[in-house]
Amino acid sequence: MENQNDPLEPVIAARLKLLREQSGLTLDGLATASGVSRAMISRIERGEASPTASLLARICAALGLSLSQFFAEGEAPPSPLVKRSDQPTWKDPETGYVRRAISPPRMGSDVDIVEVSLPASARVSFPPHPASKGMTQYVWLFEGVLHMTLGEQTYRLEQGDCLFMPVGEGHIFHNPSDSPARYAVVLDQRKRI
Repeated sequence: MENQNDPLEPVIAARLKLLREQSGLTLDGLATASGVSRAMISRIERGEASPTASLLARICAALGLSLSQFFAEGEAPPSPLVKRSDQPTWKDPETGYVRRAISPPRMGSDVDIVEVSLPASARVSFPPHPASKGMTQYVWLFEGVLHMTLGEQTYRLEQGDCLFMPVGEGHIFHNPSDSPARYAVVLDQRKRI
């Protein structure tokens, strides 16, 4: 979890603390809501640790945010166009998973589009989380091979395949190949319960 070379680490630290405080949550409150330890949240807020994708997703869900909303800067005025050079990119320090937020932030849409590059043999697990229950997403594979595990069912995706799935029940992204997998995640945050 240590990642002293990540230029986003201080941004993540400051953003997490700001969003937690704006939500009126204490460290203990966010820890309880997210299932992430108080000590880890504190270390992330101080810039002493970089969260994994799974850990950050749990924190964001507890704050009522998607990962894209978390990385969206709140100071620039909303624009329907976001240039590639302005799309926030983040790398998971544990798996090498690289995530780029495609959607223009703060447009009032319930849909987020994210591009992900998952290194060869990498696996990213998103455990079940009540705050995400009822949300859905599409996973559209552009390059490589991807195994998606939802509960007991594993789906093999190849180039061009698209999988529709619930989010809150937990899932695993796994690249079983020896080359990167590149895919889009289209997340619909409207809750269908």
